[in-house]
Amino acid sequence: MNNPHLPFPIQSDAPAGDQAKPGFRTKTVATRLTPGELAEVEAAAERGGQSLAEWLRETALHAARQRPGDPIELLLGEIWALRYTLLNLFYENAKAASDGIRLLPDSIAKIRDHADELKLPKARRILEDFVSRNGSQRSQK
Repeated sequence: MNNPHLPFPIQSDAPAGDQAKPGFRTKTVATRLTPGELAEVEAAAERGGQSLAEWLRETALHAARQRPGDPIELLLGEIWALRYTLLNLFYENAKAASDGIRLLPDSIAKIRDHADELKLPKARRILEDFVSRNGSQRSQK
């Protein structure tokens, strides 16, 4: 079977020694800011009750983890959200019908919003599980 190529790393490319100590940071990222930009960034960190380094690290990692790395990931997320939404709408509608009431528009919006919130993390997990299963099956052959 052909190994699928994913354009994002499932595991870190860091040397094995760095992975053994996940809380130990050994790499540095530097950037240049104007005095005005620095003041903005420092104010944001202060509002968050964090040091400048903590705020920058958290903000950069949050942005890196929220953006889909691949159109396949986005598509898988949408398919997962559609499946989640349909199953929950069928269930909630059947439950409402058995109680003799109608499904309210707010209930539908909550189901949709929850699906939208979960779709990318679920897609990432599905892809990670797929890649790790295929890797372990190949090593058994």
